[in-house]
Amino acid sequence: MFKRLLLPVILLVLTLGFWASSNFQEIAAGVAIFLFGMLMLEDGFKLFSGGFLERALEKATGSIAKSVGFGVVSTTIMQSSSLVSVITISFLSAGLISLLAGVGIIFGANIGTTTGAWLVAGFGMKVNISAYALPMLAIAIVLVFQKSKYLRGAGYVLAGLGFLFLGIHHMKEGFEAFKDQFDLTRFALTGLLGLVVYTLVGATATVVMQSSHATMVLIITALAAGQISYENAIALAIGANIGTTVTAIIGAFTANFQGKRLALAHLIFNLVTAGVALIFISQIRLAVDYISAGVGIPDTDYALKLAVFHSIFNVLGVVLMLPLIHQLIAFLEFAIAQPKEDLSQPKYLSEAVDEFPQTFRTAMRREVQHLYDNAVELITHGLNLHRSALFETKDIAATVAASRASFEFDIGERYEKRVKTLYSAIIEFATRVGAKDMPEDVMQDIYTMRDVAGRIVRAVKAIKHLRRNATHYTVRKQGVITDLYNDLRTEIARILVEIRKLELADPEHRSSLWLDQERIQVEQDEQETNSKIDRLIRARKIDAKMATSFLNDSNYAYSAMRDLLGAARAYYIETEDAMAEVERILEVEDDELNDLVAAAPFVTVKQRRL
Repeated sequence: MFKRLLLPVILLVLTLGFWASSNFQEIAAGVAIFLFGMLMLEDGFKLFSGGFLERALEKATGSIAKSVGFGVVSTTIMQSSSLVSVITISFLSAGLISLLAGVGIIFGANIGTTTGAWLVAGFGMKVNISAYALPMLAIAIVLVFQKSKYLRGAGYVLAGLGFLFLGIHHMKEGFEAFKDQFDLTRFALTGLLGLVVYTLVGATATVVMQSSHATMVLIITALAAGQISYENAIALAIGANIGTTVTAIIGAFTANFQGKRLALAHLIFNLVTAGVALIFISQIRLAVDYISAGVGIPDTDYALKLAVFHSIFNVLGVVLMLPLIHQLIAFLEFAIAQPKEDLSQPKYLSEAVDEFPQTFRTAMRREVQHLYDNAVELITHGLNLHRSALFETKDIAATVAASRASFEFDIGERYEKRVKTLYSAIIEFATRVGAKDMPEDVMQDIYTMRDVAGRIVRAVKAIKHLRRNATHYTVRKQGVITDLYNDLRTEIARILVEIRKLELADPEHRSSLWLDQERIQVEQDEQETNSKIDRLIRARKIDAKMATSFLNDSNYAYSAMRDLLGAARAYYIETEDAMAEVERILEVEDDELNDLVAAAPFVTVKQRRL
């Protein structure tokens, strides 16, 4: 209801303002141009994502001090605490940073956003910045049409800055002309009433414009033109800090529970900061006067004094909240509890990770790992094996032979809930990402992970087909046919164990040689199995019906093995592995390499189990 009413109200107010005063048109156009510049800046910095920004944000998890520092620096550079908040929620939802680091970044972003007030009050109000804006826009339009995404990003950033300067210029000119026709200071309020009313006005204006930076520019330009009192401007600045939390709250709607916790932390921090500023407003104003006098700011330069106030109360908020950050984290975890894990639902693929390449990659990889974990459960249970026993045993064949009891569960139903649902979400996510203008390497990674998910699903389907006969012939000893099915179960189990070792190994120690050898071995085993079945039929140790069933099932088993090995290769082996593997092979002595090559064709299934 609020959203439906907001647009008509804004349009009505603008229409009445345009009708009442041409100078109001210039102020409104200045705000619009400024907000458009903010959008251009955001789009420009997003084109640089996938590089410095993501790497810096991941490293910001090292300590609280680093997190706060990153928030300060990134917001100073991008001039948008809202963008930093959205980025942080996105990374937190993808599991790239911790909640503690995210809260630290939000604290730092509140300090970083004060630099905007200093730039406008110290530079924008004293220099004809429109003279800088036009050349910037002219250069930007050339860069925007370049093929390189980084040049285009630089163009958008330069254009954003140009529009910011142009917007500030029009707001300043509009207020200067407006004061000759209409004196807004008639609406000034003093005392507690003025603090409360103008704090609410500042919060409302920021909610409408979705930018505390735009609100601060509007306040500073109005203050410089004498259209609002210094006291009311302070209250408006406090309200702007409260209103800016709305962007983070909106961004958290599509985030997971961690993103919602961060949005709540942002709201709590800004409310506490605003509350402290309102309670100790007299003391803070005295501090502003003292600091202003110390750095040479004239008593009548209220624009710069407002920038000093903005910095003091934001820094004060961080100083007060930092010692309580662990208690804040505990409260957030209590207030927004982690939902009970539902293995049938995606854990990482929320719309909150849809903005940045690094979160695309990480969320996709982690969701595919989630899918694989569910698949391993279905595969082992489908073969009547316990995962814990399998991953801990030193004799896989003996463990498989001893696992005779049938697991009572509906593998088809479990497949629909635990595998198919996740796979559908992964496909939908890859399709959604594919519709965006993403770097080629990012899209390649996304599609590779989609293909890995497809291999995992095919492996589970193969085990579904294999399960009935594998159970029938292994729950009790039935001669040679039982040994044959146990061999298949052992080979699949052994590949799962080796993939588990690959998962636990350090990335630099992972090698594709084992995967290549296993793939060759799977092909040899399948040929040997077919020959073995012929011999057993001729020796009348199994009948034709058993042989037919086993050959069909062995096709499913070897197909599952191929898909599991293919998925492991694509998921775990890095793109640099080709050169690294060549170097590792060259390090092997010639006689050792000859021995390996000579011995490889004669390695049998039984030998590999020893």
